[in-house]
Amino acid sequence: MTFPYKNSPECVLKRIGPNSEQAQCYCAGFELSEWWCDGFADNLMDWIVDYALKSDELKSLNHTNPYIRLRQAASRVYTSPKYERRGEIGEITAHAICRKYFDTIPIAPRVNYLSASNDPVKAFDLVHVRYTKTFDVELWLGEAKFFKNRNHAIADAIASIKSHITRGFLTNEKLLLGPQVSNDIPHSEKIRDILSSTVSLDYLIGHAVFPILIAANSDATIKYTGICDNYSNDIQLEMNKLWETLKQSGLSEKIKLFLIYVPLGDKDKLSTAFDARLKGLQIKGF
Repeated sequence: MTFPYKNSPECVLKRIGPNSEQAQCYCAGFELSEWWCDGFADNLMDWIVDYALKSDELKSLNHTNPYIRLRQAASRVYTSPKYERRGEIGEITAHAICRKYFDTIPIAPRVNYLSASNDPVKAFDLVHVRYTKTFDVELWLGEAKFFKNRNHAIADAIASIKSHITRGFLTNEKLLLGPQVSNDIPHSEKIRDILSSTVSLDYLIGHAVFPILIAANSDATIKYTGICDNYSNDIQLEMNKLWETLKQSGLSEKIKLFLIYVPLGDKDKLSTAFDARLKGLQIKGF
């Protein structure tokens, strides 16, 4: 059986600063002395197929149908004309970073949680699995926040995570996710065991990592014209403040958190650039 998630697109986001087990920063970089908005928007489009299509659809992707698969993915991201406050850019970014740098595999595409009108629902923004060196499995249950203001983003992320680790929410998530674990995912039996209704939620939490992606405007990214040591240091300071806020919430004492910080030069500019590319694929009547 061919595994559909073996390969993934390239990612323009590169790690800035040290490789930490609690928080890392990824930046799109610069072009012609400006934050590389267009390159980031283009790369998000590269990832929408991997983000939005199910495993059986990915298995049928070949040189005869790439356009129709791309249009299918674009129609599932969102179709709303009011794109300014939507969070899918953060979700796709989290998906790309986790896939490319942490070798995770999607269990259930986020779009499976959406209604017919693309209305967002309360659920984890990212549901992946990662295989450890000891052949164990980790569930990566993530939150992604795409905001202008970093402080507002981390506050909203904390509120979301707190609501998502309650007994009722996690029990419901297990009921939703268990049937979606495909047989072609490696160690699918172990994943189903973690999600079984007959297994304690403590077992799920013990096998879970909760990545939190914060994509927000950065004072440093606006100020600099290229990646350098000073830029890296300033970005680390911004990320460290976000991590301290997470620690003060008390969540790190209950669950395994991992912060992913993506500094933006202009959140609104990225939203507009991505929306234009997405809408270009959403042909009326499709």
